[in-house]
Amino acid sequence: MFHIVFNTADVAVLQQAIDLEPALSGTIVEIKDDYAVGPLTDMYTGEGRTQRENWWREVLAGGDYDGKVETKEVDDFKTIAELVGELRRNPEEIVWIWAAQNKHDVSGYYWLLHFLKEFQGRVFILYLNNLPFLNEKGQLFYPAWLHSIPPREFLKARKLARPITPSEFEVDPDEWLKLAADNKGVRILEGGKKLVQFDESYYDEELARFVTGDWQKASRVISQFLAKGKQTTGDAFLLWRLKKMLGEDRFDVQGEIRNMKDFEIKNKTAGGAAAL
Repeated sequence: MFHIVFNTADVAVLQQAIDLEPALSGTIVEIKDDYAVGPLTDMYTGEGRTQRENWWREVLAGGDYDGKVETKEVDDFKTIAELVGELRRNPEEIVWIWAAQNKHDVSGYYWLLHFLKEFQGRVFILYLNNLPFLNEKGQLFYPAWLHSIPPREFLKARKLARPITPSEFEVDPDEWLKLAADNKGVRILEGGKKLVQFDESYYDEELARFVTGDWQKASRVISQFLAKGKQTTGDAFLLWRLKKMLGEDRFDVQGEIRNMKDFEIKNKTAGGAAAL
């Protein structure tokens, strides 16, 4: 059995659940890219993959994750190629896809189906869509992320596993290709598995609300956004958008505009400080 998840934090909690229930024993496979942001055009061709890689290189340049593209830490095509090889060699193997109701997991699910279509009947989905669970305090809650579910609750979640239907294997990849053709930069989950798209500037105004009249490190502005924003995304993307807004001279800035803790920003005042 292979378990597919879309977040690093999901790996540890799912492994704990497997330790509690050996019947779940299997290999955990993590899809690491965040397909809720960035270009999707021609994603299943070498040209499209290169375009997306170059986009990430631009986003990460001169920031906390500069150079990460070159390390090949994120190589989902290699990961999925290895998985497909295992499934072809071992016809008894099955796949469970674990996804919570968030744009990151749903986008990853759509991207993934293209590669698993030949294994219909062996691919199962556990989509935690508006389903209640108990937290560590025994209180009812509706998780937006798998890793927020206590390991023991995964034993209940496993009962949700169902085969992905032939209809879903036909319709869902087509939906993903339509999203890719729109060539937008941000995807938001509207409900169920419905994604809607916006330009890369989608988060800018909400992010700008956390810039005040006092000097704050960029890291604090981003952390405030992540804690309080209605819609959030990864800190690397937010740092990139913050730098874009600085390039438009929207805020005063002091320090070296590089890593999140290297510079401070505040709302514009007359004669604002210049970046070093």
